[in-house]
Amino acid sequence: MTKKELNKLLEEYQVTELEDLLKIIKEQNNPNNKSIIKYLELQISLKDTYQYERELRKKGYHLIGGVDEVGRGPLVGPVVAACVILPEEFHLEGLTDSKKLSESKREYFFEEIKKQAISYGIGIVSEKRIDEINIYEATKEAMKEAINNCKTKPDYVLTDAMKLELDIPITPIIKGDLKSITISAASVIAKVTRDRMLLELDKKYPMYDFKNNVGYPTKKHLEAIEKYGIIEEHRKSYGPVKDYLQKNVN
Repeated sequence: MTKKELNKLLEEYQVTELEDLLKIIKEQNNPNNKSIIKYLELQISLKDTYQYERELRKKGYHLIGGVDEVGRGPLVGPVVAACVILPEEFHLEGLTDSKKLSESKREYFFEEIKKQAISYGIGIVSEKRIDEINIYEATKEAMKEAINNCKTKPDYVLTDAMKLELDIPITPIIKGDLKSITISAASVIAKVTRDRMLLELDKKYPMYDFKNNVGYPTKKHLEAIEKYGIIEEHRKSYGPVKDYLQKNVN
């Protein structure tokens, strides 16, 4: 839905608040409105990225760890996860999902989050381990490692849609890196950590353009694989790398 379409709906139903519009649309009980309802619910949740943390504090939880990962799609390097526990009075204007931030914003938020956080931990699972157990299981390992690496342990965990087997309560939130401030903070810590690792790798292997693609299968990256082959840090179980190995074996 575009902003113009949204404004048209608000005008049509003579309301100014998204919450009022959502209530009216739901009351219509029209199955064709499912996508509109989903869109409105997301927009409403984005207006208040502290809502999950606030509700949990009302229930007596005060060390709420937001957990997110970066690096499931790249062909090279580890998957990195972070767990961040923020104080109740935390505020950082503009903090959201790291993918929606500029590099300079991420770098600034990275330092501010570390300064203000009650605790944070980082989990790193290598490309070799990813090849051994698959990226889904490796992501869970990285997330658990990040939680365990927090000096102060969380008493509740919020994740970006990922279910984990933990000995503390957990809530996976779809689009959590947009909806929860603690998950947004974790996404920034994980993203900057991994990007810096790929910048170091770029210094060793500039031909793959890791400083720009951070390991993702861009045209330049794929062309470099064809021309120079693969490096130790490539994920051997991932399609383009696996195809290159198979072709050269044959």
